[in-house]
Amino acid sequence: MSDLILAIDQGTHSSRAIIYNLQGRVAASAQQSISLQQHSRTEIEQSPVEILQSVQSVIQRVLNDPAIDNGRVICAGMATQRSSVLAWDRHSGAPLSPVISWQDRRTAARLASLKDKSHSIRQLTGLRLSPHYGAGKLQWLLEHNAAVAAARDDKRLVAGPLASYLLHHLTDNAEVLIDDANASRTLLWNLKQRNWDNTLLGYFGIPPEVLPHCKPVACEYGHIRDSGIPVRAVNGDQTAALYAQGAPSSRTVNINIGTGAFVLLPTDAPDTRPDGLLAGISYSNAQSGSYYVEGTVNAAATALKWAAGSLGLRTVEQQLPGWLETVKSPTLFINTLGGLGSPWWQEGPAPYFLDAGAPGPEAMVAVVESIIFLVQANVELSRTVNPAADKILVSGGLSRLDGVCRKLASLSGLTVFRPPQIEATARGIAWQAAGCPADWPPPGESATFTPIADPGLNDRYTRFLEILNTLSAPARPSPAC
Repeated sequence: MSDLILAIDQGTHSSRAIIYNLQGRVAASAQQSISLQQHSRTEIEQSPVEILQSVQSVIQRVLNDPAIDNGRVICAGMATQRSSVLAWDRHSGAPLSPVISWQDRRTAARLASLKDKSHSIRQLTGLRLSPHYGAGKLQWLLEHNAAVAAARDDKRLVAGPLASYLLHHLTDNAEVLIDDANASRTLLWNLKQRNWDNTLLGYFGIPPEVLPHCKPVACEYGHIRDSGIPVRAVNGDQTAALYAQGAPSSRTVNINIGTGAFVLLPTDAPDTRPDGLLAGISYSNAQSGSYYVEGTVNAAATALKWAAGSLGLRTVEQQLPGWLETVKSPTLFINTLGGLGSPWWQEGPAPYFLDAGAPGPEAMVAVVESIIFLVQANVELSRTVNPAADKILVSGGLSRLDGVCRKLASLSGLTVFRPPQIEATARGIAWQAAGCPADWPPPGESATFTPIADPGLNDRYTRFLEILNTLSAPARPSPAC
């Protein structure tokens, strides 16, 4: 048996542990669902204890798999949901707050006071001033959580991204650490300097001593307790997914369609991004960093779940593939769930169907098309960064639907490739933890979807854009994770 790599993928709805060999093939896997507490439209939390226990459980399960020789597991990598944060006790490790989810928008009104700083924030971070990112959430905890405030006064407080909390508990490293990629989604991290920025900390009133120490994505993070496996890479979920096939190409638009949808394109010049897109870091070591531009769609699978519940539909997952084949002229769904992400960056009206009386199958296909339309708007903008980008690589749960891939190919005019392993995050962090091996082969032959002329789809897309472009709601940035 060859040497093995442990990949930890902690996402919004589940935690996974997957063991790969050095050729990128799965040797063992385990998954555990976790809960999400939606207290209101704006307040969304998770249990840090539940998340930690789920990660520990899936790690133990794959390491106990009879097919795995633990002595062959030479390294580990971890990728987590970006922009989710919490506070904990530096000495005991006990959480002092819930995990405030990346989807949480409770701080929107508070952040309005920083509107005059939004240009500076964007220049320093590559991001928009938004309640979805960590800084506003950490500020809220300091101002509203008595246990957090007391720990700060006692110099016991640590506050930061979820990845740091997990590292604190999973490894034997006494230092509290965070990787560049997760730190970059806080609005407190300088994209050029690759560290916390004093100007940004001042804007949000975050004491620097409560934050984890920033490290490159690829470095030594310590050893997993009870196993001795060294953790050699930590990243965010979407940015790790860029590396599922190895080093990404600047000619490939990467689209991950899950809870939200994320359109990422590698670039050497993040400062030249169009105004509607974000920029960030996807990989770093002690010497250098790799960057990308990103478009975000706030509601993908979330929109389907919302619509199915609103319409009282059951077994949608089983019926949707057939509906995508048979429904030829659906109505339009104005998908503003969670606010409009790039390139509009505004709250928008409540989501609605143009034909409120559309039957269930037509309505659900309209929701799928709304996701594709929002993705396509970002594909078009991303390709202004590199017009040579000529193909699309998809991953994430909704990419399993052939109808999604076909519509995306026809609308974009680009060939869409779907690898057989669509759970790209774990494979990407495994590649980075293994030291970015040059002989990391594709996981098998990709399904290929070529563009087919679809005038009706193009017409609906044009109408969809016309509606979004005439929305009168005031601009309010609302990007996803």
